[in-house]
Amino acid sequence: MSVRQSTIITGHHGVTLVTDVYPRPANQKPPVILLHGGGQNRHAWTKTARTIHAAGHHVIAYDTRGHGDSSWDPTGRYDTDDLAHDLLAVRDHSCGSRAAVVVGASMGGMTALTAHRIAPPTLWAGVVLVDVTPRMEIDGARRVVQFMSAHPDGFATLEDAGDVIAAYNPHRPRPDNVDGLTKVLRQRNDGRWVWRWDPAFITSKTDVMHADPASSEQRFRQMAEQLLDGARRITAPTLLVRGAMSDLVSPDTVDEFLTAVPHATAVDVSNTGHMVAGDDNDAFTTAVLAFLDRIPPIPQPRQAPDR
Repeated sequence: MSVRQSTIITGHHGVTLVTDVYPRPANQKPPVILLHGGGQNRHAWTKTARTIHAAGHHVIAYDTRGHGDSSWDPTGRYDTDDLAHDLLAVRDHSCGSRAAVVVGASMGGMTALTAHRIAPPTLWAGVVLVDVTPRMEIDGARRVVQFMSAHPDGFATLEDAGDVIAAYNPHRPRPDNVDGLTKVLRQRNDGRWVWRWDPAFITSKTDVMHADPASSEQRFRQMAEQLLDGARRITAPTLLVRGAMSDLVSPDTVDEFLTAVPHATAVDVSNTGHMVAGDDNDAFTTAVLAFLDRIPPIPQPRQAPDR
């Protein structure tokens, strides 16, 4: 089993970010940063992190601001630029001068694309986007936002929460034991279970998705252009992992991404939706490991000869 260490890193505007580090001494394999999707937290990566660590990589998984155990921004700053500055802070703290691989799921992938727009692409040894492209299907995005905003007062029991999650992911078998949901839900003093994210995080997304159709589509196009700008700056090896049943990422949006990043490759994971790593973690992790094996090794500093 991997040795996991918890660390607190100061992000953009002083937000504290809680990280899990699976340490390896510096070697020829690049460190890997795992960045979860909206509404998730670092625990979504536990199995994948251990497997990648066992393959010889230094691995970092962290809670995005307003998620999990990381602090909430007091002024509700959750734009992708803020998230990207946090990612750069984690990279600088955890990897130093070493180029890292970033694996970003959904919102995490948007964060990685934004980081390329605001910082040099040479910071990265590889990029893995998990069911996210610069231009996504707006109906699928609306479904995600509707799910995240549907229960602001939480749930009476974990079983109730499990029922809602099962209805959202009907292709995934509902677990008999719902105790694992305590990783994404916390119990308030009144006994109700609420999501482990800042409600302000989803408010701005709800405003965009619930605006009149013309306004929301215009905002969606603006976001896509900004993300495409970041995508065109990617120089490192790149992999797009798509859930074959995804309603956010379509073959058309994949083709547009591959045009913007012609050196990238794409793979579909069968029988998975938007939550690829959760739907079939083994298949997802196998695809990521195969990609990591193709990344050129990092040159090691030359040792001065003994005298």
